[in-house]
Amino acid sequence: MSRRPLIAGNWKMNGLRADAKALASEIANLKKSDTADNCDLLVCPPFTVMETVGTAIEGSGVFLGAQTCHTAESGAHTGDISPVMLKDAGCTHVILGHSERRTDHGESDADVQAQSIAAHTNDLIAVICVGETESERESGNALQVVREQIIGSVPAGASAQNTVIAYEPVWAIGTGKVATPDDVQTMHADIRNTLKDKLGEDAANGMRILYGGSMKPANAKELLALADVDGGLIGGASLKSEDFWAIAQSCPSN
Repeated sequence: MSRRPLIAGNWKMNGLRADAKALASEIANLKKSDTADNCDLLVCPPFTVMETVGTAIEGSGVFLGAQTCHTAESGAHTGDISPVMLKDAGCTHVILGHSERRTDHGESDADVQAQSIAAHTNDLIAVICVGETESERESGNALQVVREQIIGSVPAGASAQNTVIAYEPVWAIGTGKVATPDDVQTMHADIRNTLKDKLGEDAANGMRILYGGSMKPANAKELLALADVDGGLIGGASLKSEDFWAIAQSCPSN
């Protein structure tokens, strides 16, 4: 099945308004000048610059996303952002269950599933993150750990239209370490098989699975050529427009 690649930039806690506007404008201009149009582009800035970025990318074909959301639509939840607010701000996607959220804020698989349901209810595409730690991989438990995260984090109502999976080996995030292509393909294929068991073959075959462990221009082409890699969730390299664009241009042609 043909799955259109998605290259998503997770800006994390980076970017003041001037820098965010400049970066978003550069990405938007590159996208508008693109004749190949071989992938979707998504940028996920901090909440404080979301409006600035949204204005800069308007009409360019670049999608706007957030880095997390609460399960409730409103209420007494100081410091949180609801999916309704994200939709109102122009978001189409939201990253959920990133390892940094799971570690720093104690988010569980059940929390991620509830957030995903809230995102779906408000017509947002959930980018659900899974991945193992270095010790889990070294002990031979990587596949089982990620299977359990998929089973626990992905809602029963997930589909290729409302959900993207991002596999991010925790030990490769921001470290420069990258899983081997064989390891990546093995994991992505296992994720797809787990999705088949949970959601059915059609949903699993159509769902995009991104790789997110230190993808950069130098390794993007090899990783994106793998059968079950449908794009990338990019951290550090998404903060430089030329690197982010080079990764996008590494996607296989349709």
